[in-house]
Amino acid sequence: MSVPRNAWLIRNATLVNEGRTWAADVRLREGRIDCIGQALQPLAGEGVIEAHGLWLLPGMIDDQVHFREPGLTHKADIASESRACAAGGITSFMEMPNTNPPALDRASLEAKYAIAAASSAVNYAFYMGASNDNLAAIRAIDPASTPGLKVFMGASTGNMLVDDPEVLNEIFRVSPVPIITHCEDTPMINAELEKARARFGEDIPAREHPLIRSRQACIRSTRLAIDLARKHGTRLHVLHISTAEELQLFEPGPLSGKRITAETCVHFLHFTDHDYERLGFLIKCNPAIKSASDRDAIVKALAEGRLDVLATDHAPHLLEEKRSTYAKAPSGIPLVQYALQAALERVFCGELSLERLVEVVSHAPAQLFQVSGRGYLREGYAADLVLVDPQRPHRVSNDQVLSKCGWTPFAGTEFSSSIVATFVNGERVWDGATVNSAVRGQRLSFNRATPA
Repeated sequence: MSVPRNAWLIRNATLVNEGRTWAADVRLREGRIDCIGQALQPLAGEGVIEAHGLWLLPGMIDDQVHFREPGLTHKADIASESRACAAGGITSFMEMPNTNPPALDRASLEAKYAIAAASSAVNYAFYMGASNDNLAAIRAIDPASTPGLKVFMGASTGNMLVDDPEVLNEIFRVSPVPIITHCEDTPMINAELEKARARFGEDIPAREHPLIRSRQACIRSTRLAIDLARKHGTRLHVLHISTAEELQLFEPGPLSGKRITAETCVHFLHFTDHDYERLGFLIKCNPAIKSASDRDAIVKALAEGRLDVLATDHAPHLLEEKRSTYAKAPSGIPLVQYALQAALERVFCGELSLERLVEVVSHAPAQLFQVSGRGYLREGYAADLVLVDPQRPHRVSNDQVLSKCGWTPFAGTEFSSSIVATFVNGERVWDGATVNSAVRGQRLSFNRATPA
């Protein structure tokens, strides 16, 4: 019997999937999980990985990244950031529309898909963006090929802040795909920024960021999004929850059946406002990193199902840009390469179970966006996998960073685990040391009907 190219047998791994942890072998063939069983024997031409002591997880699906292409490729591009994903165990990403030009219609989306098809080391999808004047394009979205519609209900660049109440109401009424929202109230932010300028001039310290991008601004905007979703029965997913107060707006429990869901990001599990003194504008992001009590509440909400998804909001900028004054230093953090390892620290300290972590980084985004054939360790599903060594510590340094920006806020951190292999569609794209530059991911598809 012939064996297909890039066939693998992973033996004696500890599988974590759908609430279970057990020892098994996994065979990968033709880009799929061919068999999960016991004492599987190698076939001719098959690569064998002895995985005793290693965790085998479904690859992380990151539903919120900014890869800067087209238009801002001095900071990042799809090739560089997808390689960083591979090194971090992220096998699929969904990228935001605020590029240059912004992805506000089908043609601009397809241009990004063409770039990814030629350069992405992992699987990919791209959101369409909403603006005050692209309702026709929103109505024409193909649900089977587009993960969702991004609505900036807070500050954004260019034409992507939706601040017309009538347009916002209509977007929530007509969107044929889930709406995902950035929720911060711009007038409240601007008022706090003017207060800070009156006090500090242009030399506003980083510690003021969570006061300027205040919790009240987050809460007000999140309430508005939820009210609109309830009014129209919209499928709503609220991104990067950063405050304890917002958590009370969402229901705990299983994702199944929810029409309104919420996500948080790995930096909200790891950093607090005390870290501004050490890291300054390196951890300036929107919404802002807030207090230790917010962090603790977010971790608890993730464990109990009040928060449904854990993502990155990966948003790289160059170091020289970050070293500017408050008003000029851009918001955003490069995160994909170390997001899974950082999240696993919450497992090692006992705050999250490993099974729950796999649910929020793999199963839940697959279920929420109805991703076809991915996000689980199931026979017949795409072989998007990550092998983790939970007993091999990893100290991070900037010279390891694969993102084009060349730095990470985790520099100097020692994580308790290491990513020893990442598989995308059955091909080993990361071997623990290097990325296989020949591997290309696939376009994600979604189990939704296309309108006639």
